[in-house]
Amino acid sequence: MSVLNGAIRMGFLGRAIAVFGAASAAAAAVEAHRSPNRHDLRALGIKPEDFSKVRLD
Repeated sequence: MSVLNGAIRMGFLGRAIAVFGAASAAAAAVEAHRSPNRHDLRALGIKPEDFSKVRLD
């Protein structure tokens, strides 16, 4: 069973879930007027240095 879990985690489904989770966390941070976690931004393909230039007013 652990082999199956590893395959899912490293496969398409696992990556898709990670992207949705990162998008949700980043959206929540922006709504709270905070900067999202660098790891979440990278998962979404956004450079953290570029995001720091965005105004969160």
